Amino acid sequence: MDLQEVTDEIVRLRSPMARRHALGWLAGAGTMALLTGCGSDSGGSPTTIPVTPTPTPVPAPSPSPTPLPTPTPSPKTCTQTPSETTAPYPADGTGATSGSVNNVLNQSGIVRNDIRASFVGSSAIAPGVRLTLNITLQNSGSNCAAVTGYAIYVWHADAQGRFSLYTIPAETYLRGVQVTDGTGKVSFTTIIPGVLSGRYPHIHVAIFPTLASATVGANAVFATQLILPVDLCTAVYADTTTYAGAQTRFGAITLASDPVFGDNSTEQNASRTLTATGTVAAGYTADVTLSPNLGVAI
Repeated sequence: MDLQEVTDEIVRLRSPMARRHALGWLAGAGTMALLTGCGSDSGGSPTTIPVTPTPTPVPAPSPSPTPLPTPTPSPKTCTQTPSETTAPYPADGTGATSGSVNNVLNQSGIVRNDIRASFVGSSAIAPGVRLTLNITLQNSGSNCAAVTGYAIYVWHADAQGRFSLYTIPAETYLRGVQVTDGTGKVSFTTIIPGVLSGRYPHIHVAIFPTLASATVGANAVFATQLILPVDLCTAVYADTTTYAGAQTRFGAITLASDPVFGDNSTEQNASRTLTATGTVAAGYTADVTLSPNLGVAI
């Protein structure tokens, strides 16, 4: 191309139409180059375009369950056993007695399970229908916890409504002491008591904090009287020979008219009434749970 041809081409490219043609040509040439490059390499083989793998999603960890708080147990409740006078009583060192022993609690042999026989100066056995008496002691002032290591003194009338060392001076039967075990329980073998004139059938109980303290009635921290159930009394007192006078005296008294039990509510008296099973011929087993308020600390 001579100088004149170069000059003419420059003039032509300055026009807008020429520039558009030139840009279009360049764009076409670039596209062809790209297709040629993607379609094959220098040897004619297809070019593989690497594909980036899609990452596997990692599951989010499951949240650990929040542990529920351990519920606080509700305090146990129990009907507080009504208390009675702890002293003075004949034969426990606190009151006058006509018997041979003024204080049976300091006598050797008072700690025993079977209280049917006398053990001081006599070995006579009190006649009557056999009774196995099971007492459980718990503290109403400490969530009804079992009370262990306490001494329980039990005494009651014979089949005819008489007391040893008092109205039967020469005898020491139907009296004894036991210590509560790890579950707060004691057991006595005795007889069904008779009926005193003007009193509902009952059994005396005095409680001491230790066996060592159970040597005089004044050391008792609690005393009460157990109530015999009506059906048991009705069945037992039908034997008018062994239980002479008991049937008549029982028919003349009620819990409401009793000078001791009549002051308490139905619920309170129910809490110290024996739950008994058995027969007159085979004897009875009776259970009762006493719940005095002995304070928070035992």
